[in-house]
Amino acid sequence: MNDSIPFFAWQTTPLELLSFVLSVLTVLLNIRQIHWAWLFSILSSALYGIVFFSSRLYGDSGLQMVFVVVSVYGWYCWLQGSKQSQEMPVTSLNLMQRFAAILAWLSGFVILSLFLKTYTDTDVPYMDGFLTAGSLVGQLLLSRKKIENWLIWIAVDVLYVGLYLSKGLVLTAILYGIFVVLAAIGLKQWSAACRV
Repeated sequence: MNDSIPFFAWQTTPLELLSFVLSVLTVLLNIRQIHWAWLFSILSSALYGIVFFSSRLYGDSGLQMVFVVVSVYGWYCWLQGSKQSQEMPVTSLNLMQRFAAILAWLSGFVILSLFLKTYTDTDVPYMDGFLTAGSLVGQLLLSRKKIENWLIWIAVDVLYVGLYLSKGLVLTAILYGIFVVLAAIGLKQWSAACRV
């Protein structure tokens, strides 16, 4: 399964390629607020967990497993809104919630970075910790249909492009470049639907 295959001008693995396709489908469905996005999120996260582990991106690998759990939660939340005969609305965070999200991101960064530096052989503990913590916050906000999730994803995904290029995960770096564009589209579409 780790055999390299050509993909345009780069090399990838079948697992990375499948994870790539499922991840793009996930974000496209999220933008349209289609609950099936969560199923694709579960599948792509589980597969990317394996890809990242083999690249010694342990924070990202662990994050993918958390994404599986959060995706089950998000799917439940989105379906519960439907059962009450209305869709869960897109809303924004108030000032205290924004402060709490920033504090959670910074706290997660410190804890994850120290853990990765102390207990793993990763060569990027700080970047891995920072992006993992931000991704957790972004995913939780997505599950609650908070518009700020797209802002977090834009920031995180830009930084992930550089990280994945440094690890030789060119296809995944391209994916995260696509994610930046899709997150900007998601922000625009969700802004139009936001009920404050």
